[in-house]
Amino acid sequence: MFEQFYPYEYARSVFGIDYDKLYKLGYRGLIFDVDNTLVHHGDPSTEEVDAFLLGLQSRGFGIVLLSDNETSRLESFTAKTHIPFIPDAGKPSPMGYEAALAKLGLERSEAIVIGDQMFTDIRGANASGLASILVHYVTVPGQHIGKRRYVEKALLALWRKNKRLYQRLGSVERPS
Repeated sequence: MFEQFYPYEYARSVFGIDYDKLYKLGYRGLIFDVDNTLVHHGDPSTEEVDAFLLGLQSRGFGIVLLSDNETSRLESFTAKTHIPFIPDAGKPSPMGYEAALAKLGLERSEAIVIGDQMFTDIRGANASGLASILVHYVTVPGQHIGKRRYVEKALLALWRKNKRLYQRLGSVERPS
């Protein structure tokens, strides 16, 4: 019942993922969520995020941003990088994920979804037959977290106890 919400892997942030390992595993496409995955909700991209995404591209990864945000938000976010994006994705519907795969020109087995929400990003990846990495959401000091985050925390605890579905790729988090 809860399996639809379980990621393949978990990482503390997008910056802590072992992308070399993902490449060795055959992944060539990265489908990133934006808000609370790459930056705090509504914030513009940063020099660090821009360099990070461009660095992944230079290493041979195709990248697409998949977001429920409007086009204008994503145009602004990608102004310096020109990373392709899918706006108004309607997550967790598979339609946006299918569009991202088409934009990447890859098979399902070659792409992985990276996002911060089990109910949208991860559920949509699972419904689309895509591997996924759940990252801890980006926070700012004094931020109030919603009830959904507490439910996600409980689901994450259940996932960690599931021997069949926990760390399906082996840990992809770089050692600290």
